[in-house]
Amino acid sequence: MAPYTRTTNEPTDEPVVVFLIGMRFNRPWKVRAWLPVVSAMSGMLRELERDPAHGLLGTRPGIGPGGPFLVQYWRDRESLYAYASDTAATHRPAWAAFNRRARRYPGAVGIWHETFVAGEFETIYGDMPPSGLAKALGVREIDAATDGGRRRLDASRHAA
Repeated sequence: MAPYTRTTNEPTDEPVVVFLIGMRFNRPWKVRAWLPVVSAMSGMLRELERDPAHGLLGTRPGIGPGGPFLVQYWRDRESLYAYASDTAATHRPAWAAFNRRARRYPGAVGIWHETFVAGEFETIYGDMPPSGLAKALGVREIDAATDGGRRRLDASRHAA
């Protein structure tokens, strides 16, 4: 039997931006309203994964009570906003198309996002493959310096 392993993320001196984005199927039968949103997000993720210079460190998908969401980890806020406003990237035309469809199918699909600049954070993963911030920043075994949430949070403030 393999031993129980506990890991945390590698420390970083840089603030990490956690960006949550999701959608809600208000009228699921209005496929023409929400399918392009799903498709556009897939295209944006492919674009971001092909070019790490955009600053996306990693993602974690999920399903919430209203629909799908995605946790994104970004290198910094400048990278996130630069991508969002880049007229040559996938996001801007997708956003314009969404707004046109929203006027055509009002109330059919909801979208949301929340942005957090994570200057301090702590993580723990027990018997888990690299995921979340640990996948984005790198994984390290928990040791005496990182055993306990308070110590891990302190370590995030004093990254080496």
